[in-house]
Amino acid sequence: MQASLLTKNRHEELLSNELHALLDSIGTTKKIRKDTFLFQEGMEAHDIYLVKSGLVQIGKLGEDGKELTLRICKNDDVVGELTLFSDNPIYLLNAKVLKSGEVLAINKDKLEHELMQNSALTFEFMKWVSNQMRKFQYKIRDLLLNGKKGALYSTLIRLSNSYGIEQNNGVLIDMALTNQELAAFCAATRESANRMLVDLRKQDVISMNKSGKIFIKDMQFLRDEIGCEHCPIEICNID
Repeated sequence: MQASLLTKNRHEELLSNELHALLDSIGTTKKIRKDTFLFQEGMEAHDIYLVKSGLVQIGKLGEDGKELTLRICKNDDVVGELTLFSDNPIYLLNAKVLKSGEVLAINKDKLEHELMQNSALTFEFMKWVSNQMRKFQYKIRDLLLNGKKGALYSTLIRLSNSYGIEQNNGVLIDMALTNQELAAFCAATRESANRMLVDLRKQDVISMNKSGKIFIKDMQFLRDEIGCEHCPIEICNID
């Protein structure tokens, strides 16, 4: 999990220059503000979005009112992509802005038309969407098979793969998240997430600095507890 390796794998996930140019040519830049929504579950889907700056949380609200976070999207991530090539599309998830920035709003109909004219770009885009679906499946699998504790442990591993900075005695997750935000990755309550984090600190698996960033001291403990299969970093991340 060295920084250079993370950068390399992150680069391999990004859209090609050709596809990026297409999105730029038909998109419109839009400012986004913290604590607002790009879209919410059930709304009619007219656009997909390319994040240019800021952070966008993709998640779903359960019937019990608990929120399940599936992704945290940053620069060059696409959101709302599941609505492409579907009749009467609606957004299936919520996209909440965690950090103000800008997105490129791309009209869904225009993008579909352009992709139909270029089979190579269509193949690339659909391959990218398929990769996102694999990530969703793995995250849901972790929650179902390992429970809330396993979901938290796998979330910490994924966060380290997306935002980790390797240091001499562990990995610093260079992103401050509240216990409530961490709980949302596990469909748990804030109190439950707090108890699990306290237990990890008592076992000296993690520590937390004053800014709320988590430092993982014993990554192998987390991996062993969930029966980690050492999935590729391009799948095992939080983006």
